[in-house]
Amino acid sequence: MKLMILGASGAQLNAIKRAKKMGYKVLATDYYTDSPGKSIADECGLASTFDYDECLEVAEKASIDGIMTTGTDQPVYTVNRIAEKLGLPQFISVDTAYGVTNKRYMKEKYKKANIPTTDYRIIKKDFKDEELQGLKFPVVVKPFDSQGQRGIFKLNTIKDVRKRFDDVIEYSREDAILVESYYKNDEITVSGWVRNGQAKVLTITDRVTFGDDKNIGICSSHEFPSKHYKRYKDEFIDLTQKIVDAFHISEGPIYFQMFVGDEGIKVNEIACRIGGAYEDEFIPLITGVDILKMVIDGIMGQDIDYTQLEKYDMKNNKNHLTVQLFFANSGTVTSITPKEDILELDGVHNMNYNYKENDYIKPMENASVRAGYVIVTGKSNEDIQTKVNNVYKKMLMLDNQGNNLIINGHHYKRYVE
Repeated sequence: MKLMILGASGAQLNAIKRAKKMGYKVLATDYYTDSPGKSIADECGLASTFDYDECLEVAEKASIDGIMTTGTDQPVYTVNRIAEKLGLPQFISVDTAYGVTNKRYMKEKYKKANIPTTDYRIIKKDFKDEELQGLKFPVVVKPFDSQGQRGIFKLNTIKDVRKRFDDVIEYSREDAILVESYYKNDEITVSGWVRNGQAKVLTITDRVTFGDDKNIGICSSHEFPSKHYKRYKDEFIDLTQKIVDAFHISEGPIYFQMFVGDEGIKVNEIACRIGGAYEDEFIPLITGVDILKMVIDGIMGQDIDYTQLEKYDMKNNKNHLTVQLFFANSGTVTSITPKEDILELDGVHNMNYNYKENDYIKPMENASVRAGYVIVTGKSNEDIQTKVNNVYKKMLMLDNQGNNLIINGHHYKRYVE
């Protein structure tokens, strides 16, 4: 049997490897010829994961038996359209897939269902100042249908919005953009599984982002458990089910982003997929629930084993974990600490680099230039902090002047309970 996976970047590597290990032939598809996943897949397709017609043509020629993605937003819509067209297994309907991949629809649905979210407006290029009347500044502007923090800016004036409009719309297939009031917040993520319309929350993590306006929304780490878990856990869980009901999510993985601030919880964005911060690795590690296998089994028409999902209770989870999503300054990598040396460090579960020696790292404009990741486990928050410090002391990506290009080490600070 053949599984088509949309995306062949680092976010899809685990899915490609796992599907092959499960005995499936894997067709890895995106619009790059040199994506890392294509070097290990059985077959390769060349098509934009956003483009339904291109991907459908690849799928039909290859006679696939299932189609999926992981760790990325927009292909979820493409996946479900193709699955419906070819009569293949799918977790959610095409309508639901559209709703969780288009921010215009998403925000409108929040409003109708009384799901708390930030105040917003929808504008076109020739918008009038009055259209933003009543919206508190600063604002965050976003394309409706992009991902990876592309085309997202925090702006202070209407003049800035006009100036940046083309930079936002460049990443969209629509003629309008989203303008939201900026809400000062801590960001959290809810990962879980929906079965027969009922959500089971597996993890609630702090999604730590770079604090500067230039890199707004770009994630630098995920922290489990969330520092907001004890106070807000019931609200997080209730709100998760409310979202599942409103968007008619019937089955499969969920990944919801929420804000916690002075006005309480507000929902940011939602997705019906495994998260892109290596949740396919760390969720099984700290919950025992093999969420990636569940996705592959379901998409390939096999029975899903729900035993661990039914057993799991987040209230009894005493694990501590961080996923370091590290970035680097722009430059050419001339020397890099071997992966094996990092894996030997206490508490390191896994890691990988997205660059190798002689690669050029572009300036950080969005999450696509991430330099790599490290998953670290510990006994406490203090233990995590010590182990992460040791990682950044050891892990070097040097340029030709001997400067360490990695930037996260100076910023990381685990919360103290």
